[in-house]
Amino acid sequence: MLCVPAAQSNTCPDWEKKVVEYFKEKLKPNDAHTWVPSLNDVPLHYLKPNSLVKFRCMVQDMFDPEFFMGVYETNDPTLDSKVKCGKYKDITEGGQVDFNSRNTVTSERQTFYCVPIPGESQWNSYAGTSQARVVPSTSYVPNRHKRSYEEDDEMDTQPQQMKGSSAESHGNIEPKRQETEAPSHDSSPSHCTSSLDLNFPLPGEKGPACLVKVYEDWDGFKLNDMLEVFGILSVDPALSVIADEREASSLLHPTEGMETVEEQRVHSPPASLVPRLHMLYAQPLVHNNPLLPSSVLENNGDYLSSVLGELASIRAELLTYLTHVLLGDSLAAEYLILHLISNVYSRRDVLPLGKFTLNLSGCPHSSPYTEHLYKVIQQLVPSSYRLCMSLHNMNNQRMVPRKDYTANRLVSGTLQLANNTSLFLDETQLEQGQLDATGVRNITALGNLITWQKVDYDFNYHQMEFSCNINVLITSEGRSLLPSDCQVHLRPTLNPPNLEEYLSAVQVAQVPSQLNKYRIYLSVARALNYTISDEITKAVEEDFVEMRKDDPQSMSAEDLHRLLVVARLLSLSNGQNTLSRDGWMKAKQLEALRMSRTQQQKCVNGNEP
Repeated sequence: MLCVPAAQSNTCPDWEKKVVEYFKEKLKPNDAHTWVPSLNDVPLHYLKPNSLVKFRCMVQDMFDPEFFMGVYETNDPTLDSKVKCGKYKDITEGGQVDFNSRNTVTSERQTFYCVPIPGESQWNSYAGTSQARVVPSTSYVPNRHKRSYEEDDEMDTQPQQMKGSSAESHGNIEPKRQETEAPSHDSSPSHCTSSLDLNFPLPGEKGPACLVKVYEDWDGFKLNDMLEVFGILSVDPALSVIADEREASSLLHPTEGMETVEEQRVHSPPASLVPRLHMLYAQPLVHNNPLLPSSVLENNGDYLSSVLGELASIRAELLTYLTHVLLGDSLAAEYLILHLISNVYSRRDVLPLGKFTLNLSGCPHSSPYTEHLYKVIQQLVPSSYRLCMSLHNMNNQRMVPRKDYTANRLVSGTLQLANNTSLFLDETQLEQGQLDATGVRNITALGNLITWQKVDYDFNYHQMEFSCNINVLITSEGRSLLPSDCQVHLRPTLNPPNLEEYLSAVQVAQVPSQLNKYRIYLSVARALNYTISDEITKAVEEDFVEMRKDDPQSMSAEDLHRLLVVARLLSLSNGQNTLSRDGWMKAKQLEALRMSRTQQQKCVNGNEP
């Protein structure tokens, strides 16, 4: 149904576009998630080969383009039509391929290596589970081995191929190499050559990785994009046979192939571990909060209007909750809300506008407080990661992605994260000791991420800059050694006898429906547009001049910039998409309280900068 023979396509040359348009139209309604099974939620062995599935993912790497037989002819005399279509497939059908046929058409496609969105919260995965999770298990018997697709019904056409054709007739692809730089001289053991390594950016991640085959407009996708891909699932066991034959051939005749053994292992992993997904349609994700429509602002005016009226009341409830979590410190809770809705909305030259990295100092080192604080944030945001800045982690963890030229792939690092991820840097775990070269590079990378919202990927002979949009929260005892946009020193007013029991009780008291309200609130407030009228702009300028009149050192340009960011976030947190005079005054009061507290802390700890 998805592919038609070339003879038919001659009478309808636009059939490929019509197939894509058909699926786009069918998948546009918001209820598509109720009937299309997801690779994120349904075990791979429950899904039928060559069926329509979806995959919520991040583009972790982009492989070189590859050629494939878009149209080919077979030598099977028993078939009425010997001309076949190779699009949306990895394996040829219908017996031996006639490579000398004039009907053969070579086409090109791109391959993306995609992984589940790094750091997705558990509630996010569960919230994304829909009725489609049940569909495969009721329509397809799961009590079989992953590789036993030969037992399937008419969808399976591979046994006859495996009996009577060579490796060349199994696979309808050939690699197209474009990499021209010299390979790496790094001879250290690398897990990147392991066929079992799925190259997830974060340690301990689970879920399927996928090779996504893209047939059109692949230049419109970028590394680290969040996508929801709808496509045809390909998990044919013959793919593993082909890969094994190629690897054996490379070992016997290493000079004949263009690919190294390591590259073959990475680019042709077993389909049971890394399925292939032939893209029909991909929807870029502005956010990955399943509680909201995929596009919060566009074409959702009614939804937005209904939510905006409730933002102020939800904000008050969230402020109370976070105040309890922060041991009675309402000022810190205010700034934590502002941090959680911050977002890089634009860039002026190299300066990212809208970021608001918060340093929450005064966190106890001896207790598990920061761990509990992270669990609270994890329950509120769709994606997050806690990085314990212990000396061991700093000196041993790979944070910056690097290019492995031997395997021809990008080896992931901790800082290869999707936009809108909350990165929790726990500096209370940092002990005395010496940072080695790796540790210094990691600290530098974190500083660049915070200041410029960019990560410089390591390509051995040069670095390549990748912009990002990551919310960074730093918890520390004193002032952080990393830069930040704002420091708030925690000042508890509560001293529970058992801190762990208290924090657990505070979390348990929040019922799921209430947490969902917070989650929707944070995502909507982050996505709102914001403007400042000419009248307010003029008032702010006059106020700035007035504040500097008595003491020019009391208000620097940097202070004004931070004040404007606080005012913007304060307005958005109340559901207001423009700055009012009251909002400006409230922002000034907040900043005055914060700076007063910071100054008092400096007096207590004279050695603090």
